[in-house]
Amino acid sequence: MRTTKFARVIVAAVVMVVIVGAAIAWALRGGTDGPEPATARNAPAPAPSTAGPTPPPGADITGPLDLLLIGVDTRVSIPDWPPHADAIMLLHIDEDLRGGYLYSLPRDLRVDVPAFARNGFPGGNHKITEAMTYGAKAPGKPTADVAQGYDLLTQTISAYAGIDADAGAVLTFGGLSRLTDALGGVTLTIDQRVVSQHRRPDGSARAPLPGGGGYVGPQATYLPGTRRLVGWQAIDYARQRYTAGGDYTRQRHQRQLVEALLTRAADDGLATDRVKFDSVIAALGDTLVFSGKRTAIEYAYALRHLTPSSLTLVGLPGRSVYFDGAYIGEELDATGRGFLRAVAVGEPGAYLSRHPELVNN
Repeated sequence: MRTTKFARVIVAAVVMVVIVGAAIAWALRGGTDGPEPATARNAPAPAPSTAGPTPPPGADITGPLDLLLIGVDTRVSIPDWPPHADAIMLLHIDEDLRGGYLYSLPRDLRVDVPAFARNGFPGGNHKITEAMTYGAKAPGKPTADVAQGYDLLTQTISAYAGIDADAGAVLTFGGLSRLTDALGGVTLTIDQRVVSQHRRPDGSARAPLPGGGGYVGPQATYLPGTRRLVGWQAIDYARQRYTAGGDYTRQRHQRQLVEALLTRAADDGLATDRVKFDSVIAALGDTLVFSGKRTAIEYAYALRHLTPSSLTLVGLPGRSVYFDGAYIGEELDATGRGFLRAVAVGEPGAYLSRHPELVNN
C-alpha cells in the first residue's frame, strides 16, 4: 500500500537496507506520523500524567526479521511497460536486531511462480523477475499495480526459499537516482571495469538499435578505483549485467551501492539536519511502495541499532540454465541454496563460518 509522506520517511530506513538511517533518529525523537501540533502561547500546561511511560511504537518487535528490498525497472519512457523486479535483495536481521545479512537473488532465477487468484494468473515456471510482472497485471485498470506485483513476488520467494518477508519496499530506479543526488552523491570503490549499455558519458540515453536488441553511441565507462558518483552514474554502474561476471557481478555492485548509500546518509548527519532530511524524502516522491506486518515507524524504532558496519554482504553463487541450447535463466548452486536454508532456520552466521567464500569483502 502507498504510504503517507511521513511514513515514507521511515520506509526509507527500510528501503535499500535502511538507506536513510536518519528516519530512526526521527522516530526516536518524536515517533509521530507528522509534525508536532501547534500549541497556543497562553494555553494551560497539561496536567501531569500518573501513568507510566508508554513504550515507543515498535519496542515490542523482536528478531529475527526478513526484509525484502526491490528495485523496479518501470521503463517510464516506454508506454505500458510492465514493472520488472530487476534488483531483488533480502536483508535477514539477527534475533537481537543489531546485525544483518544482505544478499541477492538473480533476476533471472528460474522458479515456480504460484497461481494468483486476484488477476487469474495460472502460475508456472518462470524467471523470478516476471513474478512482479505477472502479479502487477490489473484487469480493468489503466496501469500496472506494483503493490499487487510485490505480493506475488513475496509468495514466489516464500515458495522457493522458505523465507517469509516481514516487511518490504519497492523503489524505482529513477527514485533511487534522485535519492542518491539528494544525498549529494555517493562514494563507491569500483572493483572492475564496467561499460554501460544504457548511458553516454554525459548521462544521456544511448539510442536503441533499429529493430531493437541493443543500443548505439558512445558509452559511459566506470574504471576501477574509489570514485564519487552522482545519481545517474551510481544507478547506471550498479545495473549493468553485460560485464565480466554477468548478473552475479551486478548483484554484488547493487549490494555495494546499498552499503555506500547507508554510509553516506550516516556521514552526512541526516539524523540532525531536518532540511537535508526533508529534501531526501522529497526526492522519493511517489516512487515508493511499502508493505509490512507492522507500520514503517515501528520497524524504524526496532532497527535503530542497525549500522553499515553491522551488515554482512553475501553473494550467492549460481550458473546459467539452458534448454535445447537456448538460455532460459539462472539457478543457484548447492552452496547458494544452502545459505537460503540457513536463513530460513535463523542460522546464516553459522553457515557463513563454514562458507566464508560467500562473504563480499
